[in-house]
Amino acid sequence: MVRFHVGGKVVEAVDLMKRRHTAWRLDVLPFVFLYSIWLFLAVPSLEFTDALIILGGLAGFHILVLLFTAWSVDFKCFVRFSKVSEIRSADACKVIPAKFSGAKEIVPLHFQKPVVGPSSSNVDEIYFDFRKQRFIFSDQKETFCKLPYPTKESFGYYLKSTGHGTDAKVAAAVDKWGRNVFEYPQPTFQKLMKEQCMEPFFVFQVFCVGLWCLDEYWYYSLFTLFMLFLFESTMVKSRLKTLTELRRVRVDGQTLMVYRCGKWVKLSGTDLLPGDVISIGRSNQNGDDKSVPADMLLLAGSAIVNEAILTGESTPQWKTSIAGRGTEERLSIRRDKNHILFGGTKILQHTQDKSFHLKTPDGGCVAVVLRTGFETSQGKLMRTILFSTERVTANSRESGLFILFLVFFAIIAAGYVLKKGLEDPTRSKYKLILSCSLIITSVIPPELPMELSIAVNTSLIALARRGIFCTEPFRIPFAGKVDICCFDKTGTLTSDDMEFCGVVASTSNPDLESDVTKLPRRTVEVLSACHSLVFVDNKLVGDPLEKAALKGIDWIYTSDEKAMPKKSNGTGVQIVHRYQFASHLKRMAVVVRIQEEFFAFVKGAPETIQDRLINLPSQYVETYKKYTRQGSRVLALAYKPLPEMAVSEARSLDRDVVESGLTFTGFAVFNCPIRPDSASVLNELKGSSHDLAMITGDQALTACHVASQVHIISKPALILAPNGESFKWVSPDETDTISFSDNEVEALSDSHDLCIGGDCFEMLQRTGSVLQVIPYVKVFARVAPEQKELILTTLKTVGRMTLMCGDGTNDVGALKQAHVGIALLNAMPPPQTGDATSQSSSVDGKTAKPKKPRPSTESSNQPVPSNRHLSPAEKQRLKLKKVLDEMNEESDGRSAPVVKLGDASMASPFTAKHASVSPTLDIIRQGRSTLVTTLQMFKILGLNCLATAYVLSVMYLDGVKLGDMQATISGIFTAAFFLFISHARPLQTLSSARPHPNIFCAYVFLSLLGQFAMHLIFLISAVNEAAKHMPEECIEPDSEFHPNIVNTVSYMVNLMIQVATFAVNYMGRPFNQSISENRPFRYALFAAMAFFVVITSDLFRDLNDWLKLVPLPEGMGKKLLLWAAMMFLGCYGWERVLRWAFPGKMPAWRQRQKQAWVAAREKKII
Repeated sequence: MVRFHVGGKVVEAVDLMKRRHTAWRLDVLPFVFLYSIWLFLAVPSLEFTDALIILGGLAGFHILVLLFTAWSVDFKCFVRFSKVSEIRSADACKVIPAKFSGAKEIVPLHFQKPVVGPSSSNVDEIYFDFRKQRFIFSDQKETFCKLPYPTKESFGYYLKSTGHGTDAKVAAAVDKWGRNVFEYPQPTFQKLMKEQCMEPFFVFQVFCVGLWCLDEYWYYSLFTLFMLFLFESTMVKSRLKTLTELRRVRVDGQTLMVYRCGKWVKLSGTDLLPGDVISIGRSNQNGDDKSVPADMLLLAGSAIVNEAILTGESTPQWKTSIAGRGTEERLSIRRDKNHILFGGTKILQHTQDKSFHLKTPDGGCVAVVLRTGFETSQGKLMRTILFSTERVTANSRESGLFILFLVFFAIIAAGYVLKKGLEDPTRSKYKLILSCSLIITSVIPPELPMELSIAVNTSLIALARRGIFCTEPFRIPFAGKVDICCFDKTGTLTSDDMEFCGVVASTSNPDLESDVTKLPRRTVEVLSACHSLVFVDNKLVGDPLEKAALKGIDWIYTSDEKAMPKKSNGTGVQIVHRYQFASHLKRMAVVVRIQEEFFAFVKGAPETIQDRLINLPSQYVETYKKYTRQGSRVLALAYKPLPEMAVSEARSLDRDVVESGLTFTGFAVFNCPIRPDSASVLNELKGSSHDLAMITGDQALTACHVASQVHIISKPALILAPNGESFKWVSPDETDTISFSDNEVEALSDSHDLCIGGDCFEMLQRTGSVLQVIPYVKVFARVAPEQKELILTTLKTVGRMTLMCGDGTNDVGALKQAHVGIALLNAMPPPQTGDATSQSSSVDGKTAKPKKPRPSTESSNQPVPSNRHLSPAEKQRLKLKKVLDEMNEESDGRSAPVVKLGDASMASPFTAKHASVSPTLDIIRQGRSTLVTTLQMFKILGLNCLATAYVLSVMYLDGVKLGDMQATISGIFTAAFFLFISHARPLQTLSSARPHPNIFCAYVFLSLLGQFAMHLIFLISAVNEAAKHMPEECIEPDSEFHPNIVNTVSYMVNLMIQVATFAVNYMGRPFNQSISENRPFRYALFAAMAFFVVITSDLFRDLNDWLKLVPLPEGMGKKLLLWAAMMFLGCYGWERVLRWAFPGKMPAWRQRQKQAWVAAREKKII
């Protein structure tokens, strides 16, 4: 068998397969032989009943094999496919996805002759489709590669594009890329229900129900079956709702002008192909703004675009053409996103470029299509949402191992019963095998799959109510394990509302001047014109810093791209051409015309502009550092007169020419106020055992000042700076200097907080010191987006659980790399609705804000009459409708909430609609709650299963059984307890204690063994005591259920053990509400205790008769109550001692860091 390593973000590897003929399949051929042997050998020689039992066993085994082909892709490959070593012999392939990208799948392999065209050959094209992506076999690379799109060509290539020139080329492109549509079939309720009913857990539980029926537990079996179908149908309803929601998102079928075969033709947006040259602009058809139908590169013209549906960023983005970029430069979608219109976004305004060689007939901008369908940015986001709708659990691998651990005990118990049973020749073999099967199957309770997913889903719903949306639910348990939180500075820790402080016009006088009349004219002109502000629907939009500067100098900017002083009738500044701000260049420039003269105005980071000045002022560095030390944002302003030229020439000047040979004209100083809650949120994170770091594109001194104010820095700071050929650590005030040595960084980090700039990264990578330095740094300044990504991957390499909080535009790479990435959108949290939320706010101790009702989408168009005009019947109907709407909206924890496209961001797994960093607390709080809830569930399941295995084995041999009604009542209590513990809300304040990240640890095992020992002592003592009052006659183990004293006592004891297990192992504070605060769980516990006291005291004889419980001898009830109290106190004390002795700890990452560094060095040497 050949395995191709793809190594992509979606597919890890591909195995080649060939489908077997039906007759030769391993789920057909062997069974034909087995059924023949049964027919010709077993039927004639055995009794009819025995032959039927054998046939039942055979049929059961056959059904199991068929089911396994549905459950396991590997097993299906083994049974129905044969291995092949030559790709042309294969007709299917097994796709192994990358980590966290879903399960393996078998997909058909296609062989296709290319459509006849100029570049077509006779060689078949081999490909497969997986999750709406096509992978093609490459002969050169000898593996499968993603279907290539024209996204990495040179700018010169795009500028020469003339679209698809012939019908043959169009046909070939359609054949290669398909239509520009989002196609996925809408499954029916029946189809999804069938899928859910084929799940291993469901089949297993139906099998268990069958076994209980055979043992004559009818009520219990029907109750369990009803619960199963109820839970599964709820899951199906939720998935159906999600898929229906997604199907509403379509490519807008607007009519566009497309340049094909040498002429402009009208085509629908769904017919676009990569490589098409089109005319695009603001399209208002039928009174509705249409969205951009595909990802495209602007060749001519400019546009203002609303990208909120993709990034969630509410500020419109300005997109410019690639005119002026070097023709040899290659396109990078991540770097050059200011030239790209992304699919799904809306154009608010566009400007045609009439000088471009290709004239558009409808006055639109010229663009070339890069990607279509599911490969667009919107398509990728939809794929993420579409393929993350599967049931999610916390610690799924560990849960499997834990169940195996329990099965081991159950097999020992079943083996004991089988051995003892076979020693007695009078026992029924049928009943013996049935009881052994029941012991093994009792290990997995019916509610397990629901309980595991309910913890994650409850967190998803709680976060959605707070305006935090998640597209990758498996990351919620990661949030509970996070040990380092990284934050962007600008717009995340600090506010977007900049304050313009003034200008330092001359380095000889380093004082701030805020009076515009005292500033040089040229300085004011640079501030007024060197920006990227634009008018959209008569409203000025853009960077808050640039708006603050314009307001500070008291100038206005008009819609015809002209800056004018507000008061005097001075000369205006006409913008001719802009070179947008680029994060890798750290500067922007404009070409302007003042009267008849042309000038280049440039602004940017002081250290970047420094190298481009003709004459560097004497106090240049000292002046800007003075203000950055105070936490201010400083921009250097510069200009350069340009020779006389035509406007068209001015627009085509090379950027490097415009931005060199400059004259310094001042420093603009801005104050960036820290958000009101940033310091308190970060202080709480620090106090809850998290390390903090800042990753920013801002200057190191500014970053250090802000970091000290928000508790990231608490020790003396040191900044790594170049020192000739070497590097040195320098304090912010430059009084202390320490020479740099990568071996001393760890020791230095104990006494100082370290800061490094983006310019040091190259040195660290060159010397191989990345792993030795980055993990110990608290502040990263002047870092480019790619370097942010490197920081996160390094922290992950050394074993840290990372959280990154930033905005959805510049931090995309880092947000994707982090275990928990949170994109903050600058919107206020949504108004909270419903009683559940008001309850949570009162529980959490937060002051509840006035609540506004959220209008439902269906009824938003209808006027809602006020209550005073309604009849009582109408009031009742509205009330009922509101309750039903809330039930539909809020969900119940069994299913995850639906994430809509406007809520999710393509930037990161978590999207928070808050203008604050407080969502980090919410996400960590829910993550810890999920971890703790999952851990307590496993402990409870473990103890219940060990007790059940004992009761069904040792006590079963003594003839002790449970009545049908007894088992049903016990099942109802268990289901209620599980439901209520999973709905425990996390506490508002994060604790310094950390939850245990794993199920397999000393604390869990010691806790299980200690409590089980106490349960066993209580059970054995009580049953032995009851046995003294039993009549002498022997109880037949296989006989029908007859109430007796031993059965009554064992049922009461089991019930008390059940209550104690839930009460003792409930993990409340310091993570979740305590039992006293979790009211539903408290009431359920009290109800179970009261029930125990009532049946033990024999207060209601009729109730005990209905439950088939016999009266207890004198004094027995009091003795049971006393023993139950002692058992409960013993278990409670043991659990508390273990929680004190084995607290959750910070991961020992320093050891991992050393191992990673040694491994990297050895790899380098090899």
